[in-house]
Amino acid sequence: MIIMGIDPGYALVGFGFVRYTPPHFVPVEYGSITTKAEMPFESRLEIIFKRTLELIDKRKPDAIAIERLYYTNNAKTVIGVAEARGVILLAAKIKGVPIFEYTPLQVKQAVTGYGQALKPQMQEMTRRLLCLKEIPKPDDTADALAIAICHGQNCTVKRRLSKTYHYQKN
Repeated sequence: MIIMGIDPGYALVGFGFVRYTPPHFVPVEYGSITTKAEMPFESRLEIIFKRTLELIDKRKPDAIAIERLYYTNNAKTVIGVAEARGVILLAAKIKGVPIFEYTPLQVKQAVTGYGQALKPQMQEMTRRLLCLKEIPKPDDTADALAIAICHGQNCTVKRRLSKTYHYQKN
């Protein structure tokens, strides 16, 4: 299974593709979509949308895992990120790729086993799970890879629960 993880934003969108064959994760491609601050906002959204479509066409993921938006103190920032997230979700929908959303707490729990893990702990576990020599940069890229790992872990847990349920049902 190829999973595309996305850490949404409008200046930087982190993305990461991993191949997941339980219990192994293999990095396929990762990086970021960047837009310039001096650009009109709608042009930034257009770049994010088009680049997301290109990445989906290139890697043909089986699933897209994206961070669920949570409100911080800056309403202006959260609205911009929500709009960027919207064009990413639209790109996935147009391409027919199933979308799965995860909170930061769920990602931390899946990757480190501890929902209150700190960013350096998350990044190090992501590096180790993907057998990378260095932690991917920028941070948004490492976060996107962690989100992809979270989805893989979540699929495995659901599969195990499904088998247990069917076993008990018979």
